[in-house]
Amino acid sequence: MSLPDRTTVLIVGAGPAGLATALSLLHHGVQDFIIVDAVSQGQNSSRAVVIHAATLEALDAIGCGDDIVSQGTKSTAFNVRTRSTTLLSPHVESLKSYTRHAYVLVIPQNITERALERKLASFGVTIHRPLKVVGLRRNASNPQFSDVTFEDGRVITTKYVIGADGARSVVRTMAGIGFSDPTIVKGEADNNLAQMVLADVTFDTTDADELTSSITLSPDSLFLCFPLPSTLNESLVAEGKVSVSERIYRIGCGVPLEDGEIPHSPPKEYLQALVNRFGPYHLVSDPTVNPNSKPTCIKDIVWSSRFRNHASIADTTFARLGGGESEEGGAILLVGDAAHIHSPAGGQGMNLGLRDAIFLGEALTKHIRTTEKEPLPEADAILREFATVRHARAMEVIKLTKGILSITGMKHRDRMSWWCPIDSATVRAWMLWVLGSIPFIQRKMAWELSGLGRR
Repeated sequence: MSLPDRTTVLIVGAGPAGLATALSLLHHGVQDFIIVDAVSQGQNSSRAVVIHAATLEALDAIGCGDDIVSQGTKSTAFNVRTRSTTLLSPHVESLKSYTRHAYVLVIPQNITERALERKLASFGVTIHRPLKVVGLRRNASNPQFSDVTFEDGRVITTKYVIGADGARSVVRTMAGIGFSDPTIVKGEADNNLAQMVLADVTFDTTDADELTSSITLSPDSLFLCFPLPSTLNESLVAEGKVSVSERIYRIGCGVPLEDGEIPHSPPKEYLQALVNRFGPYHLVSDPTVNPNSKPTCIKDIVWSSRFRNHASIADTTFARLGGGESEEGGAILLVGDAAHIHSPAGGQGMNLGLRDAIFLGEALTKHIRTTEKEPLPEADAILREFATVRHARAMEVIKLTKGILSITGMKHRDRMSWWCPIDSATVRAWMLWVLGSIPFIQRKMAWELSGLGRR
């Protein structure tokens, strides 16, 4: 399908947020849109791997939930622990009173994207690739439209531009929308989780009983490990990559800043050293430390990456090109990482972006229909309300993730204070163990992570 020179809605970015926006528009009856992406193919790494209940409900609303659920693993149990002892377990099944999705769905991002792409293709929609946006300006004939220029010189005129093009959003930058950390806390960049590594690996053990989902806290870092669904193995074969017969696990670990910069694609030896240093003892490769009869070692790496924890949020997710909300330029809207980024603590990032996108489809449909009978300033109240609500939700998630980081990534101290000669890791473990024994706290943790209270 060739690229038209005019459309009502242009979606820039075909990641989860862009795809969900397109599907939400279709669900609400809007078909005059184009979706483009700067890269020649979609996501081929697992990256985000968790979808929570509130997001699954939103996906249900546009007819995508069941397909995605069928390709993931429903998890109702994960532990927060020290290297040797379990401290607490959120009571995920307590969500049954509020949702049919009383679980955490473990599903790699590339599989989520493929499911959304297939759904979009079933409606006959083509994703135009590779098309990189290099220009954005008002249309000379009608200032309520925007002219979007691509790297190959083609231009498309559109009434709405939706920036779903990630943390380095070209749309956001060209629209002049600010992007900064809204809640800088003194010393937060100097915790144990300022820089982290993520990887998908296999282990040289067939005993999966002890390799359940867990977050391990140690004095100087955090280590996470949980199994990924077999659909990831299947997708690797389908994409022409290596065939992996063993269960694949997601691991992650904070790397203290004093250790220096993390390698670009951390190798097996680097990852194994982190497991030995910060992981639960039953995953350590040293037989003098591992309590099992046979120590565990990383066998293969499927994917590995590094990142730094930080947060930023767009000044607004709705503006008009050339002057904010009150001008009559073309409408600019932001969703997903283009609108906000934060640490992956609690697995909230892709979830918030998907809900942004799905709710935008409804709001934008209302706006399109309202502009047919009402003046533009009155119609814009719909998009202003959307922007206000989504900004508030993003701020809530940023606060949540920073709170999690402040506890899990706290710098180690040999003693809490002059009157408390106990080290900080021990005090934290005691507090979490006590709180984790209270049913209300177990349910509260599950509720906060689910997103059901801030859809």
